[in-house]
Amino acid sequence: MRRFLVDRASIENVNIVQQEAELEPPPNVVNEFNPNEIVRDPGHNELSNILQRKDLNIVNAMELVDVVKARLGTMRESGWNNFFADVQGFCVAKSILVPNMDDEIPVRGRSRAEGRTITNLHHYRAEIFYVAIDKICVEMDHRFSEGSNIILDCFSCLDPKNSFSKFDVDKLARLADIYHADFSDDDRGTIRDQLETYVLQVRRNASFSTCEDVQSLAMKMVQTEKHLVFPLVYKLIELALILPVSTASVERAFSAMKIIKSKLRNKINDVWFNDLMVCYTEREIFKSLDDIDIIRTFTAKKSRKGHLPRNFI
Repeated sequence: MRRFLVDRASIENVNIVQQEAELEPPPNVVNEFNPNEIVRDPGHNELSNILQRKDLNIVNAMELVDVVKARLGTMRESGWNNFFADVQGFCVAKSILVPNMDDEIPVRGRSRAEGRTITNLHHYRAEIFYVAIDKICVEMDHRFSEGSNIILDCFSCLDPKNSFSKFDVDKLARLADIYHADFSDDDRGTIRDQLETYVLQVRRNASFSTCEDVQSLAMKMVQTEKHLVFPLVYKLIELALILPVSTASVERAFSAMKIIKSKLRNKINDVWFNDLMVCYTEREIFKSLDDIDIIRTFTAKKSRKGHLPRNFI
């Protein structure tokens, strides 16, 4: 009985506190705060969108990575005042109390008995603002390491825009050393001569002036049969086209694997599983196909015991 009375009294006290809180609800910073209204991550949306595209343009991605890194550095050096002004405007609009930046607060992680204090300005600027930007920069350096940047920079030399203005024989020949498993010793010895002959010929060929990216360049080389004349250059182009597959497309494929091959459906053979993966990852293409055409194609492959209605044939 005593335990019951204690529990009931506790519940009543909680209800009273909740009722009093409902009279004057304090502003909920978590619910009101929208990071997009305050933090303008420099170049984040553009870089995220271009890296998630299937037809990834290496040149644009490389340029955006450098731009985002530079803007993050500028934001860290001189972006605090503008950022704090945006935060103040947000807090005023949402009726949120803005702390005085000159007030002193105890150092976090230290005993209060030590009496060590810092200002709110130091806490929010040095311990939160700078730290957040530094973590983003470290993550970008990890994702786009020096080795990755070198490879992307070399592949960007294949860009056909402005009459192959970015074409660099030394950087492209370096790719043959990086991908040494795809090029023999003889290939690495002759690739420079082939690159020099290739760039002279495509610059004189008017049909290559319409190429806008590496994809269209590869298609034009096949149409003009230049891939047979310059097989080593075409192999570099193939590597450039395969490179985007190792980023966003692979992540989508692994996500699709978890959806298709579940615990209840774990005995799918490799051929059937591969077909399902293609249908799922390229579902936008399959949505454009007519079901009637698929049925007719399937029926025409061989004769079957069952016959479809006449309106399907």
